[in-house]
This record gives sequence, structure tokens and C-alpha cells, in this order.
Amino acid sequence: MKNNRPVNLDLMTMRYPVSAIASLLHRITGMALFVAIGFLLWALSASLDSPEGFAQVQNVLTHPLAKLVAWGIASFVVYHLFAGIKHLFMDAGYFETQEGGSLASQVVLGASLIGVILVGVWIW
Repeated sequence: MKNNRPVNLDLMTMRYPVSAIASLLHRITGMALFVAIGFLLWALSASLDSPEGFAQVQNVLTHPLAKLVAWGIASFVVYHLFAGIKHLFMDAGYFETQEGGSLASQVVLGASLIGVILVGVWIW
């Protein structure tokens, strides 16, 4: 049997529901946090090694590029935290319908946006 349905493989022309976007962002921020662990472990190790190491980390983190990186990492943490809380609620049986999942995803995106802005104000 031949399948004559059109196939659209151009992912940029597809419209994704908000719950799919939230899910993809949760996965992306999880991978980004895994990569960021290297920088965070270096900063922790150097700052605990000696007073000179602490001063070195302090000097590095005052640079605008380092502040941008720190803001990015903190933003990943904020979003991943809110999306993880949403997943915990879903595991408990809440927000399992299509409408509930969409609403929860919108709340996560909105709360994360507010959290990212607040973290940016705190860092800068």
C-alpha cells in the first residue's frame, strides 16, 4: 500500500504547542547545566583552595563576560527548577490533560521569565 500523504520535514515551519516548547527547553537547560558543571566545579575548587584562589575567582567573576556566563547558568537553573516542579506535579496526577499541561507550561515559562530577570538584576 502506497502512502500518498505529504511529508513536511522542515522543522522550522511547524508550529509546536507550548507544552512541547517547555519540554524541549527543559531538556536543553538540563544539558546546558551538565556542561556548566565544569565551570562551577573549577570556581568552587579554586575558591576553596586558598585565599589567592578565592581572589582569582572573585576577579574572574567581576568581568562582564563572566557575569553573562553566570547569568546564563543561573537562568538555566531557574528554568530547569520550575519545569522540574511542573513535572513533579504531573507525576502526582495534576496537569495531565492537554489544557492543564498547556496552562502549566505557560505558568512555567512566565515564572521563569520573571525569575531570569530577577537573577539578572541580582548578578548585574
